Amino acid sequence: MADLEVNRHLVIPAAELRERFSRSSGPGGQGVNTTDSRVELSFDVARSPSVPPWLRDRLLARLSSRLVDGVLTVVASERRAQLANRNTARARMASLLRAAAEPPPPRRRPTKPSRGAKERRLAQKRRRSETKRTRRTLDD
Repeated sequence: MADLEVNRHLVIPAAELRERFSRSSGPGGQGVNTTDSRVELSFDVARSPSVPPWLRDRLLARLSSRLVDGVLTVVASERRAQLANRNTARARMASLLRAAAEPPPPRRRPTKPSRGAKERRLAQKRRRSETKRTRRTLDD
């Protein structure tokens, strides 16, 4: 198994990834009871020496709902072949870690509507009000 490249700051050595294989559920024909095609890929985010400390805090915070004792686990069982499920699990793991490692978005700078925008909004309200006023029936 090769190293898992998440982004330029984070490459997970293959030795830190654990794979478990089991039988997939669902239809599969004759081989369904004999092949272990389901893959569970696990990575210990909390205790990994390859994750820099500044990035570990961010990963732990953003992946907190998916972690069990600091370990991130991804399951793949969509394909019938174990190798295809292994590749799918690795891609999923990299995608999750990449999304969690992204820097936070820049803070929103509060702005005010321009004077012209305020005037256009009020003019539109006046036009709409006039339209509705002319539709009224006058009861005499």
